[in-house]
Amino acid sequence: MRVLRVLLLGGTTEASRIGRELAAAGVAGVYSYAGRTATPVAQPLPTRVGGFGGVDGLAEYIRHEQITHVIDATHPFASQISRNAVEACAKTATPLIAFLREPWAAGPGDKWQHVATVEKAAAALPDQPARIFLAIGRQHLTPFAVQPQHFYLLRLVDAPDTALPLPKAEIVLARGPFTTEGDLALLREHRITHVVARNAGGEGAKAKLDAARALGLPVIMIDRPSLPERRTAQSADEIMRWLTQSACLGV
Repeated sequence: MRVLRVLLLGGTTEASRIGRELAAAGVAGVYSYAGRTATPVAQPLPTRVGGFGGVDGLAEYIRHEQITHVIDATHPFASQISRNAVEACAKTATPLIAFLREPWAAGPGDKWQHVATVEKAAAALPDQPARIFLAIGRQHLTPFAVQPQHFYLLRLVDAPDTALPLPKAEIVLARGPFTTEGDLALLREHRITHVVARNAGGEGAKAKLDAARALGLPVIMIDRPSLPERRTAQSADEIMRWLTQSACLGV
């Protein structure tokens, strides 16, 4: 049986769950954070923080650290690292699997407008001043600066260390998972009229969509970016089974 050394590309709730499964199974590994959160969740595996320096840097890390398998459990919109992982693993002949959340789907009572990009989400906002719950993180705010007439509510894990590009904005600091009751209260308190969200899927941030449905609010939903073909799984158990089979087969 092959000795495993896993690189877990994380930063999500599911990545933390996979990390705990790896540690419990005695699998050697490294948990990698992108470094966008000042106070990341502690992990039972050794951790590293920061980028790799593109495809070549990631490939060199895999070789240098003698990584045998890579698990991509990053956010569904962390498209650059996911693309880099596909290329770096191909270059180094390293088996790769990605945890893939089921995307959210509109149901009865939902008022969703699908758009392809953050820029198109900004363009889809009304001309008249509105009150927007901008649930897309802090990395993608600039496109909304072209719509300065709106009030924007931002929910972030950390306070930003630079000025926001939005003249009328309020920040709520909180870390998920969130509840429907809590998000109903949040939307009501700030008199929100529209919600902008990225289709991340999962349960941890779904509450805002349930709250929007209950209040009859329109949601501008940013669809996921397209990614290269790769092996995927939808549970930590499935990933652990893949690792066990890989170790037994020596691949």
